Amino acid sequence: MKTAIHPTYQHDAKIVCACGATYTTGSTLAEMHVDTCSACHPFYTGKQKFLDTAGKLDKFKKRAAKTTAIRAARKTAKAKA
Repeated sequence: MKTAIHPTYQHDAKIVCACGATYTTGSTLAEMHVDTCSACHPFYTGKQKFLDTAGKLDKFKKRAAKTTAIRAARKTAKAKA
């Protein structure tokens, strides 16, 4: 292995979020700036919003109900035969 080609590891690297939260971790960079962290990310804060674009959920439910009705009709037809 070649010597002196690897970056130096910083044991006390500082991570700074856009919301103001700071964390200390290990990295090859001394300081990093990030846009989101666990303190401000919608998934972790519980403020995540689910969007139903173009009624895709309604379309799926309609298709599932139709399939269920077809299966029930087939089962009834087999029972009569």
